[in-house]
Amino acid sequence: MQGDAMLQCKDCEFGEVDEKGNVRLTCNPFTNIKEPECLTKWQLVRLDLMTRAYMATIQEYRKIAPIQQKLYRRMSQEMDEMDEADRWKHADDEDEPGDADAGDDLPPLDDRL
Repeated sequence: MQGDAMLQCKDCEFGEVDEKGNVRLTCNPFTNIKEPECLTKWQLVRLDLMTRAYMATIQEYRKIAPIQQKLYRRMSQEMDEMDEADRWKHADDEDEPGDADAGDDLPPLDDRL
């Protein structure tokens, strides 16, 4: 084991630890990092920050989910009502004989042929 101990964030000029134990690193990993382990610590702090932001986003999505469901149902009802209102336009098209029905008006074939 080496005599040199790893520099702790609380002892570093770029590290701030509040009374709750939360660590805030003011170091820049591209310019003023002191030890290789500092980069790992910096990455962990950033990962924790990203995770907290993601969890806050999920929490907000959970709050608006019931509103989204109501909106979706209402929009579906509106679309169904619009389709029902336009159904009279298509009812006339179904009554007209089409190309598929043209062969029904022909006389039966002569069996003697």
